[in-house]
Amino acid sequence: MIIQLTGNVNYSITLDPTVWIFDDRKVSFEEAFTFQTTPEATEEDEIRKASEFWDREVYQQKLDPPVNKSISKYDKKKILEGTYVMPIHHFLKNAEIKDEAKNALLVTESGDTTITLDELNQSLFLFSQDGKPLNQEGPVHVYFQDGSNRDKPVKGVKKIVID
Repeated sequence: MIIQLTGNVNYSITLDPTVWIFDDRKVSFEEAFTFQTTPEATEEDEIRKASEFWDREVYQQKLDPPVNKSISKYDKKKILEGTYVMPIHHFLKNAEIKDEAKNALLVTESGDTTITLDELNQSLFLFSQDGKPLNQEGPVHVYFQDGSNRDKPVKGVKKIVID
């Protein structure tokens, strides 16, 4: 299932939470509410990860035969059994929200919820529970970074409209 991000943006984008399990930006649910992101730290982390990936690729090309051991068996098992959230700010940056936008409408089957852009920017999207995509009340559940809705997230978000 996909989620459309449309409205007052320069680029409407389509989000596919089913592939986020392979994304290095995901955060385990247990760490999610202690995980603090700042734009500077995020950029530094991305640069560090890209550097490590590049170093690993160059090193592995020298091996005969090349071996890709980027994910250990333990990590693979952890990924396939874990519960994960994705910080949404990465995708909002790519959509380029227009300056005059103020709110976001989270469209669900049970009704729509309006939140501020700041709340959306600090949101975490639960997309995997116990290693499985959210089929019921999915494709994502929206949690706020501060944990204020941890007991009652916005469930079943199908579309995000920026206005």
